[in-house]
Amino acid sequence: MRLTMLGTGTSMGVPQIGCRCDVCRSTDPRDQRSRCAAMLDIGPIRLLFDTPPELRVQLLREGVDRVDAVLYTHLHADHVHGIDDLRSFSQLQRASLPLYGPAQTVAHLRRAFEYIFDDLVVPVPGTSKPRLTLEVLNAGTTVTIAGVDVLPLAFEHGEADVLGYRIGPVAYVTDAKRVPDLARSRLRGIELLVLSSLWWRSHPTHMSIEEAIETAQAIGAPRTLLTHLTHETSHQDLLAQLPAGIEPAYDGLTVEIGE
Repeated sequence: MRLTMLGTGTSMGVPQIGCRCDVCRSTDPRDQRSRCAAMLDIGPIRLLFDTPPELRVQLLREGVDRVDAVLYTHLHADHVHGIDDLRSFSQLQRASLPLYGPAQTVAHLRRAFEYIFDDLVVPVPGTSKPRLTLEVLNAGTTVTIAGVDVLPLAFEHGEADVLGYRIGPVAYVTDAKRVPDLARSRLRGIELLVLSSLWWRSHPTHMSIEEAIETAQAIGAPRTLLTHLTHETSHQDLLAQLPAGIEPAYDGLTVEIGE
């Protein structure tokens, strides 16, 4: 099993438009944070978490030419607005690509991208649109996706319904303010946790770095990667401040799990 962090930045990305702070001007490539996404390879199966605006660039960087399914966490623009880039996969694979997510997200995608999901919208001859299907997932119920058992779990993020995912020894949880007790119990025994955090100070809908540390330690995974990071912390500074077993992720980071 291999996890690839495609993007690890907050909704505005890093560098941030118009900013001249030290992190936005950093020459450390680990400080170049595109919007959040990740990819999990389980043997021959490849699952994609979210479709951010930079998805095309991220996938080209990693040499990706196939995806078996997409798992959406929630409906915010920085997690869904690269959806049209999935057109390449439906063309290459000559089949519809299945997408999964919370009911709120599925309804939003149908409305916001009507041209994709309305069968009455037919591409002009010589043009194309993505061939995608949508399916609602229910938190707490394990489903088999592309032959892989996936456990969706519910998390708090303001007014947005968010799903995080446990797939065997790996859990991917982004844009959460806290981890409820029920979800925490379902995450016991994982080897790798990906968890979002913004900055050291408090935020109404996201974990601070301090809250993420406390949450990661309570879950107890041997290794935790922090994602959804802002320009307020450089990779090197954050790495020096985090406790053992917890580290900042960066775009392009690949982690092998098991075997």
